[in-house]
Amino acid sequence: MAPWRPTVPAESGSETTTRLRKVPPNTPPRPGDQPRTGETAAGRQTHPGEAPPAPRRRPRMPDLPPAPAGRPYLPGADLPQASNGRPGTAEMPPAPAERPRPANAPSVPAGPGMPDPAFSWAAPYSDAGSGRPVVSLAQPDVYGGEPWHRSFSGRAVLAAACAVLGLGLIGGALAGSWLTGDGSGDTGARTAFTTAGTLWHSIPVDQLFPPTVEGAGAGPGGADREWTRIAVAPDTGCVDAFDPLLRKALAPVGCQRLLRATYTDETQSYVTTVGLLFTKADVTAMRALRARFNNENLDRRTDLMPRPYAARNTVAADFTDAQRASWTISVLTDAPVVAYAVSGWADGRKVDTPEPAEKAMASGATTAPAQAGLGHEAKGLADRVERAFRKTATSAAEKPS
Repeated sequence: MAPWRPTVPAESGSETTTRLRKVPPNTPPRPGDQPRTGETAAGRQTHPGEAPPAPRRRPRMPDLPPAPAGRPYLPGADLPQASNGRPGTAEMPPAPAERPRPANAPSVPAGPGMPDPAFSWAAPYSDAGSGRPVVSLAQPDVYGGEPWHRSFSGRAVLAAACAVLGLGLIGGALAGSWLTGDGSGDTGARTAFTTAGTLWHSIPVDQLFPPTVEGAGAGPGGADREWTRIAVAPDTGCVDAFDPLLRKALAPVGCQRLLRATYTDETQSYVTTVGLLFTKADVTAMRALRARFNNENLDRRTDLMPRPYAARNTVAADFTDAQRASWTISVLTDAPVVAYAVSGWADGRKVDTPEPAEKAMASGATTAPAQAGLGHEAKGLADRVERAFRKTATSAAEKPS
């Protein structure tokens, strides 16, 4: 039994749609309508033996632009924007008209979906109707009328070679100075050291041993002191200036000149002899001597003491070896000088056990020299004479010759 089929009305000049609206004959169908029986997709009837016309094709969609360099391509990112802000929802623009092909364009057929090689950046440029945008680039940087790469290959390489050679020469000079121990800093220090060793015959005695020395805070408990010069010894050798063992310890640096002066305090209760021994040694020898004094405590031994200068007709007339109560010795390394001071009572009393200044100045010391402040007398006066000498030596070294 055959399936039931609906009855199809015969063709006529006009017919009605499902909405009972007349459709005039030969009216092209609207987009989306299905072709009627006996009609082609073009909307006209076909006759027996007649081939149906070719179906219409939709216009080819334009190729999407290439993704910008440096970021991935996002679908719809470069499509036209609709009124709702969503990409790809607006109607696509009509396909652009075909551009005229340049006369000198290469005859390479373009593949499906590929742009015409005639309009690529590598295509030959022609002003006559090429339709391709003209892009001009800036001129390359030049130096002296030549492109930069030529300048680099010549002058830059020469400059680099000179710089390397100069650095090598400087490095060699620095290495030589380091190996020989001769540098600008060392030269300046040696000059000041040498200059200081000659001050004994060029500086007035009042500058080395001022008539009055102020000692702010130099006394016990930070009390102020003031010393007055009562005698200056003539510059002599070192034969009778030190104990035998101390003279032996100082022998490696030699004795060029010895300058001494004796001071007294405001009350004339104490007397102190301060001295500057100018040696014949260099910087190395002075450093070695100082290291030996520090390591062996030679400045604290009672059998290595400097001797006082007893001036006649002064309060220090009876200031002999037996009256020495405290002393201090300082070996300088920035000058060929040994500074020292020794103190005692002005009334000529004897001292059985002298004490070095550091020990007599210690807190809680109960010995007679400590209670009298003789350690402060020796240390305070020696420090100020030493400071004055350093200042004088520095000024003399900086003075142009």
